[in-house]
Amino acid sequence: MSHISTPSTLITAIQAREILDARGNPTLEVDVILENGAFGRAAVPTGTSTGQHEAVELRDRDPGRFLGMGVLNAVDHVHRQLFEAVQDLDALDQAGLDQAMCEVDGTENKGRMGANAIIAVSMAAARAAASSLGLPLYRYLGGIDARTLPVPMCNLINGGLPVDGTVDFQEFMIMPVEAPSFREGVRHVAEIFHALKSLLIRKGHHTGVGDEGGYCPFVGSHREALDLILEAIGLAGFTTGPVEDRPQILLAIDAAASEMWQQAQLEGKRGYKFWRSSGPLLESERMVEFWVNLLEEYPMLFSLEDPMAEDDREGWQLLTRALGHRVQLVGDDVFSTNARLLEEGISNQIANAILVKPNQIGTLTETIDTVSLARDRGYDCIVSHRSGETEDTFISDLVVALGTGQMKIGAPARSDRVAKYNQLLRIEEELGSSARYFGRYILRSRGTR
Repeated sequence: MSHISTPSTLITAIQAREILDARGNPTLEVDVILENGAFGRAAVPTGTSTGQHEAVELRDRDPGRFLGMGVLNAVDHVHRQLFEAVQDLDALDQAGLDQAMCEVDGTENKGRMGANAIIAVSMAAARAAASSLGLPLYRYLGGIDARTLPVPMCNLINGGLPVDGTVDFQEFMIMPVEAPSFREGVRHVAEIFHALKSLLIRKGHHTGVGDEGGYCPFVGSHREALDLILEAIGLAGFTTGPVEDRPQILLAIDAAASEMWQQAQLEGKRGYKFWRSSGPLLESERMVEFWVNLLEEYPMLFSLEDPMAEDDREGWQLLTRALGHRVQLVGDDVFSTNARLLEEGISNQIANAILVKPNQIGTLTETIDTVSLARDRGYDCIVSHRSGETEDTFISDLVVALGTGQMKIGAPARSDRVAKYNQLLRIEEELGSSARYFGRYILRSRGTR
């Protein structure tokens, strides 16, 4: 679709800087300024559990600064090569300016300029374009149909690699699918979050939170984590249970199974090594059986993210055949928001949903293209935060623009997470009676409405 070129929306200046993310590590922030004075700013989140197929996050590797984590080289690339690529381009031509930056980089994984540098310019330019037209970002990106508020995947318990293996899996989440609105959904998850804190204190667990805001109790197993959450749901006055019983709350897990796969490889074995469980190493077939059995034990589990490792394609196929008709199987590491990898996964019948992280692929255009492909092929999409977030709320507008209906936001704790919730509350208020909450509609492809 062509756009109407407006000379006043040409890019005239870019300013990049090194800032801190929520973990105290450096990341990149970029301002884009247009000829008409319109201004857009974007900050780039960073990940901990990153797939091997992700676009390259450029770090300085200077041990004398930020333990090698500095991003001054990425800042320099923005000021020089990337600015030269987009200077005097029309900010309304998102695809054109993203393509110009990719051409300057010249690599498949954006390893020369850095995906963090490119995505920062890409997002900031979109914000500047929206500002120049006097439109909210979600409306500029999504058009007149941008009115769907997502079901939040709210993190309650953190585990896995980011918190040193306190529990087997990386994230244990809840989804308020029967709430009548996003605002009410936020109330549901916040009340359950506080009920869980009271429960943890009563049972003698500490209540410190992890990178994504969830609690980090030293529990004995993933089952204990799930049982704590189920008890907290009841204490808060909400219901959960099998999908067909129309519970108010469903559960979701991010297993980050690639980390368990790599843990086994460190011991010279092939399979999955659980962080906390004392059971045997599980080969692919046994891992599939594990998930099948867990679903029988916890029928309120609706979404499994990275339940198999990114390198275990056969395992993914086995699991998809076994559970793909019943639950949402979300590919993160295996797809990395990359349309080519998603196309391969679709051809190989892997998963039925994809996690969407703009900084995994490096441009806004490629992110949108990947979502379009997923939708065309019947895959659900979940826009997601990263473990190292900033106060930037770009993804809150993006999820409404794309209308994916699901979003991983983290817990209703830590300002870097709460900022995303609050931006969605503002958007819902602004949309008024035209706003719709995705709610139970997430179950449409699993045979239940």
